[in-house]
Amino acid sequence: MALFALGSTQTNRLLACLPQEDQARLRRHLESMVLKYKYPLYAARERIEFVYFLESGVASLVNEMEDGSAVEVGTVGNEGVVGLPVLLGDAMAPTCVYVQVPGRALRMRVDILQEEMRRSAPLRETMLRYAHAFFNQVAQSAACAHLHSLQKRCCRWLLMTHDRMSSDEFLLTQEFLAMMLGVRRPGVTKAASALKRAGLIHYRHGHVTILDREGLERRACECYGVSKAEFDRLLGAVAQLGKPGARRAR
Repeated sequence: MALFALGSTQTNRLLACLPQEDQARLRRHLESMVLKYKYPLYAARERIEFVYFLESGVASLVNEMEDGSAVEVGTVGNEGVVGLPVLLGDAMAPTCVYVQVPGRALRMRVDILQEEMRRSAPLRETMLRYAHAFFNQVAQSAACAHLHSLQKRCCRWLLMTHDRMSSDEFLLTQEFLAMMLGVRRPGVTKAASALKRAGLIHYRHGHVTILDREGLERRACECYGVSKAEFDRLLGAVAQLGKPGARRAR
């Protein structure tokens, strides 16, 4: 892994919210890394050693049952950080986190981030505001799963993934979509096929290409806009418009 200097190539929105002096102190502790599909970021009930500020891609928080079944309970992209428990004073979590959509991240040791949070009130406030935004996303997703149709929810997740990438084409397996939507894979196939026939996406062998984003937005449920607006409100994303990583924040 190579050391990464925060600057014009920075694409993590959470880091972009920090004052310049905090960014300067964090700079020497951040390592750039490639996130491959299924790469584990931390395991359930084991000590969390690193936090990951995603630049692109999607990490999935997964809750595994005793019988081996698993469900996705939250996602993190370039708006946030993987390692939420350590921001709140814990050292481990009942969930595991691994990469579902490949991308890039900036890695930092947990003890360093915690020390910097003790030193800087603005850094501490920014991390806690992100935690609040993430919990709001989880709550919105729970309501969405009970109240909205599969196709509307599928459009929402495609838009959320698109927001977190630097390209209109990305890897998104049916397995991941099924976990996000809480349905079996045949249901995902049916929903994706309908969107493909409508000319909104191209989907083949786990690769999605967004063809008509505005069309997806019209078909998505209200939860996409609600969650996005809440992240923007809490993180001050409007002030980051025009900076790298804010291409889709509109």
